[in-house]
Amino acid sequence: MTVQSLDTGTSDLIATLDEGVLTLMLNRPEARNAMSKAMNKALQEQLADAEFNPAVKCLVLTGAGKGFCAGGDVKGMAASGDGTVGAQTIDEAIARQRLNQRATAGKLFKMPKPTIAALPGAAAGAGLSLALACDMRVMARNAIMTTAFARVGFSGDYGGTYFLTQLVGSAKAREMYYLSDRVSADEALRLGLTNWVCEPEELMTKAREIALRIANGPTVAYRYMKENLNRAMAGEVDDCLDLEATHHIHCGQTEDHREATQAFVAKREPVFKGR
Repeated sequence: MTVQSLDTGTSDLIATLDEGVLTLMLNRPEARNAMSKAMNKALQEQLADAEFNPAVKCLVLTGAGKGFCAGGDVKGMAASGDGTVGAQTIDEAIARQRLNQRATAGKLFKMPKPTIAALPGAAAGAGLSLALACDMRVMARNAIMTTAFARVGFSGDYGGTYFLTQLVGSAKAREMYYLSDRVSADEALRLGLTNWVCEPEELMTKAREIALRIANGPTVAYRYMKENLNRAMAGEVDDCLDLEATHHIHCGQTEDHREATQAFVAKREPVFKGR
């Protein structure tokens, strides 16, 4: 299959689709891929499209150059003298920020398709939040994570407090937010913040290997697995049990399930079609 380049409307975000894997590359390497308005808008549009595009089976979010994402553009904030409001009223700024966060980090977390963050370098601030919003993470050995917000006088955004607390617990999340220390890839692996650590030159190969395994898997089952897992993070046990039962029975009616059982009996690998 030929790699398909998608028009994002900006050079700040590069999008390619290949064998069911949509790769979104944050592309401001000179600024460690700090988020720009154009990048944010394009990211929202690509995620919204990917959610309902049947050609997209798995999504990989990564960054160009030596960084994943430095979060907000602090140099731009310093130049404008205001990191949040600008020409808007406070209420308008809050409403816009809420929409931006739900359409980016929220969409990565909730869209019914597996998402993977591939970190070639630092994930800081909102960049860390985006990485943690994904279902899984793979880090280059020299990459780091840091909340960074305390260093620039912010409380945090893009869901980082929620995602981090779910992954490492409240006490560790508070430590990471209050102190803004750098967390190495090996420490992130120990804490459960990343799933894999590899050499920098192997990062995208590893991410693609995982993404292709998912893209060739049972997409209907993945959709319901993700909903089950997300709801389990804050749900009551009976709600989780009931939801699992509903989704389990539904998946049992799919072509993918029937193909998998036949393949099991025949001792061969199943060929999933997402139906």
